[in-house]
Amino acid sequence: QVQLVESGGGLVQAGGSLRLSCAASGSTFSSYIMGWFRRTPGKEREFVAHIRWRDSSTSYADSVKGRFTISRDNSKNTVYLQMDNLKPEDTAVYYCAARPGVFASYEYWGQGTQVTVSS
Repeated sequence: QVQLVESGGGLVQAGGSLRLSCAASGSTFSSYIMGWFRRTPGKEREFVAHIRWRDSSTSYADSVKGRFTISRDNSKNTVYLQMDNLKPEDTAVYYCAARPGVFASYEYWGQGTQVTVSS
């Protein structure tokens, strides 16, 4: 059973930084794509970034490009989201997700971690 556990959320002032972690267990993730999403009240869940475990290729939403960096640590089965130059509009619950391959949908989700950016 795949499990994803996020950590690292919190309160930060605008312009500050946070690093989110997603510890993955329960499978071999070499073929997986790991993603970060976020949701604010009253809005649809929004894609933030993803990374392909096999070759570390990445993709970002335009709203975070140049400010956020997704990476992974094979030895720890952990995916990170480094968030720099945070803005109040980045305030959301951030979720880690996993899908078994390029043609699969995101099947596994973490519980979410709150990020609040004050102005």
